[in-house]
Amino acid sequence: MPNSKSKSTKTSPRRSPCPVSCALEIFGDRWTLLVIRDLILGRSRFKDFLASPEGIPTNILSERLNRLLDRGIVTQVSAAEGSKHLAYQLTKKGHALLPVIKAMKDWGLTWEKGTRAAIEAI
Repeated sequence: MPNSKSKSTKTSPRRSPCPVSCALEIFGDRWTLLVIRDLILGRSRFKDFLASPEGIPTNILSERLNRLLDRGIVTQVSAAEGSKHLAYQLTKKGHALLPVIKAMKDWGLTWEKGTRAAIEAI
């Protein structure tokens, strides 16, 4: 589990000014949107993300959480008052991704046989 606020990572230069391209640079990989989905579903601690059915490796989870922290999509908070454990929460910028996750869920339910929604609230 990361032990402190995100280490500042250098962001790479953008490939283009296209907003779709810029968004994909942040969360266009296999794991990042699943971490955001889990935050929307109420998961908040490192171990909670590891329990997701997709089985994200710990090193990748750490990197994705740090990227989301650096981009202002999530923030770190104490898991409970007096706890040494950290939790993650979506920021306003992160909550703005809810319609994206919902659209992906709806598309998957419509076009991919055998899928089901984790919860209907998304």
